[in-house]
Amino acid sequence: MIGFGLQVRRIAAQDYDRLANLTYYGANIHRHLDWYSPLEWMDTPNYWAREEGGQITAALACPDDPPHVAWIRFFGYHPVVSAADAWSSLWDVAQREIKEPMQVAAIVVKPWFQNLLLSSGFTLRERIVMLELKYEHARLFSIPAGIRIRPMETADMPVVAGVDLRAFGPFWHNTQHVLSRARLQCASATVAEDDSGIIGYQLSMKNSLGAHLARLAVIPEAQGRGAGAALVSHLIRSFGVGQLSALSVNTQADNTASLALYKKLGFLRTGEQYPVFVHPIGG
Repeated sequence: MIGFGLQVRRIAAQDYDRLANLTYYGANIHRHLDWYSPLEWMDTPNYWAREEGGQITAALACPDDPPHVAWIRFFGYHPVVSAADAWSSLWDVAQREIKEPMQVAAIVVKPWFQNLLLSSGFTLRERIVMLELKYEHARLFSIPAGIRIRPMETADMPVVAGVDLRAFGPFWHNTQHVLSRARLQCASATVAEDDSGIIGYQLSMKNSLGAHLARLAVIPEAQGRGAGAALVSHLIRSFGVGQLSALSVNTQADNTASLALYKKLGFLRTGEQYPVFVHPIGG
């Protein structure tokens, strides 16, 4: 208990409707760039609700997925409470109840949320930058000899998850169940393989305005052989050059290999960038 009629506790199944109401009508909402809705994380650890007067007035979700990295998937609060009060009540409990050593992390899109993180001792780790390719400026590449590109299949997902971990490392890793959900939501999901098996993959979204390259990965030992450029070129051809206005992508500002690849393909920075903040906790 934190005060008369107010408590912060772990989210429970019976909170579904009240949490849904908060996600739709909250004063301010932070959501991770995610394949899951805030409601779909309810059965995972590290999800807390602030309840007062029978109403959920704020909620915080930071499940440890991937292991030892708890991305803040959702933080939202109702207009009846202030941002600072809602955040501090939830974060104080989260710090006490998270037992396993991990980094709590967030990609910040809105300044108000950045202010809350800074007030709680979060530090800047890096920045995410946005790039865009106008299709008329695309430089397309052929598939190198010895490499094949084909649709991603359900049976590929364990290997694809392993490729993702090797390409991105544990901090940015997308686990198998997250990648499986992404595959089902994407307009395009392909893998690149050679005689050794799958060496890379891509997942992309599409709408009436354009497309977004949501994930592109090539294992370290296969990088430099043209698999990444071939995956993106194959994607653009499959969507139809000229059928969509642009293809967007994001990557870390210090990921020189990715930035070089996207520059080769014709991508340009948009000027948008989003900070990534972290806080060690637990243990």
